[in-house]
Amino acid sequence: MAEQFSQILARAAERKGGLAAVKALTSKPLTTKQLLEYTSADWLAAFSKKVFQSGFVWRVVEQKWAGFNEVFFDFAPEKILMLSDEKLAEKAQDPRIIRNGNKVLTIRANAQMIYELSLEHRSFSALIANWPCDDIISLWALLKKRGARLGGNTGAYALRAMGKDTFLLSQDIEAYFRGHQLIDGGLTSLGNLRKIQAQFNEWQQQSGLSYQEMSRIVAMSVGDNYLGMADAPE
Repeated sequence: MAEQFSQILARAAERKGGLAAVKALTSKPLTTKQLLEYTSADWLAAFSKKVFQSGFVWRVVEQKWAGFNEVFFDFAPEKILMLSDEKLAEKAQDPRIIRNGNKVLTIRANAQMIYELSLEHRSFSALIANWPCDDIISLWALLKKRGARLGGNTGAYALRAMGKDTFLLSQDIEAYFRGHQLIDGGLTSLGNLRKIQAQFNEWQQQSGLSYQEMSRIVAMSVGDNYLGMADAPE
């Protein structure tokens, strides 16, 4: 059974050393206006970084990222879409990047997704910025369906990195929902995703907080995260 969000917040505060400590470990998402300022290249870069970080050492990807920008024209979709298969294969062997041919292919595929969705929704930033947070799982589904390797947590983590308000399906979040018997079976089944979304929607009505803040606080209320660790898992 789910708790009132006030109970979750109280437990997180107890574990972290007070409400002030909890607040210091949370942050707010960007506004719609701020999200609209992003370019298509910004989004392609964000998706590509998360694709390469998936299953890999994030620190290494960060160290190589300047090279990625050099090799892939600062992720300008219109330039990426001009690359032939042969040219893309050549770039996949460039020592300035992480040489993973399959992941390199996703850069062009996701450039195509961004281009197509931009035509359908005025701009890609407009699509993301105006998407209702109380149905964020449908945006995840869209990215998975139309994009390349953006399923699982990859798309959601990219959205979070860019400041779009979203909860995350971290190990701690999963532990909470399973521990309170709110879900069973596969975490990312449509039924479970709808249950998790509905519960966050209810908590949002109770707390007035963003989904990003709530997700972080729920994670801090369970699991192996520790006092003062700003990068505790969520």
